[in-house]
Amino acid sequence: MPKNENNELNNTPTKNNALKKNQTKERTSKEGSKREILVVKDLKKYFPMGSAWIEKNKSYVKAVDGVSFSITEGKTLGVVGESGCGKTTLGRTILRLYSITGGSVMYDGIDIRQLSRRELTKLRPKIQIIFQDPYSSLSPRMTIGEIIGEAVREHKIVPPEEFRDYIASVMESCGLPSYYYSRYPHEFSGGQRQRVCIARALALKPDLIVCDEPVSALDVSIQAQIINLLVELQKKFGITYIFISHDLSVVEYISDEIMVMYLGSVVEQGYREHIFDNPMHPYTEALLSAIPIPDPEAKKTRIILEGDIPSPANPPKGCKFHTRCSKCMEICKTVNPVFKEYEEGHGVACHLYPQE
Repeated sequence: MPKNENNELNNTPTKNNALKKNQTKERTSKEGSKREILVVKDLKKYFPMGSAWIEKNKSYVKAVDGVSFSITEGKTLGVVGESGCGKTTLGRTILRLYSITGGSVMYDGIDIRQLSRRELTKLRPKIQIIFQDPYSSLSPRMTIGEIIGEAVREHKIVPPEEFRDYIASVMESCGLPSYYYSRYPHEFSGGQRQRVCIARALALKPDLIVCDEPVSALDVSIQAQIINLLVELQKKFGITYIFISHDLSVVEYISDEIMVMYLGSVVEQGYREHIFDNPMHPYTEALLSAIPIPDPEAKKTRIILEGDIPSPANPPKGCKFHTRCSKCMEICKTVNPVFKEYEEGHGVACHLYPQE
């Protein structure tokens, strides 16, 4: 990995409060002219358990439980949390790869939940996904050109006579030489396969791409290259990302805003500098303490969470995190905290702060 990429990915300068306020003001003024491309309100996705015929006797896994957020056009929202917190389910529910149990998903003023199958098919090119595993998400029987161009031909993105040249140009944008067109996925490394997955999504000219842990299956030496490619494509085409990951150092590098999830719910959300410089929720503090520091002489206090994450089929009463929280109070065991914004662009759901 080039030295400058490694430094960019691991080293982020610490910002003081004055600089943080100025960045917030600049961001607000710049985003004032841009639209909110996606608005999610109280989104829920419950999976039924067992085979009970009577509705009231059914039990559910609450994979996504009342999530709300919005994304400004051309920006990146990082979604972080432990495995099993509902990150991937959130992304797939937004795309309606999973049916929506409750709430709404508004894409550019269109309620995705209310669309018919035909209407949803027409909307698909605008909202794409990059899957986590580049090895299983590509058909071994299709060439690279066929994989990238299959949906392009289906949705008639370009005229037939321009098809081959268009696919070649998309491949070049993703760092894939045009002579790869007739090769098969088994001939490529993991990093090259993920570039093919990115090219497949980019070929449909999307406005929004859900990146479901796109670098977690790759070697560390390749991760920075893929992340930098995503950043370059965003600058070039104005794409909006929902970037799902458990690696906070990667999320810090690519995200404008960060949303922390725990057991299907949002516990903290804010601008990147707010989350990393002033984490408010104990869970966020624990996640940040686990980020490795490249300096071998640097000392860092690690916050160890006790116990395992509770089952989403039977979440604890009150605050879902109280069973593992070192700052737990009596009210946390019975009353679910309300998510509230305590500074511009920075909100948290925790009883450590005043609740109305």
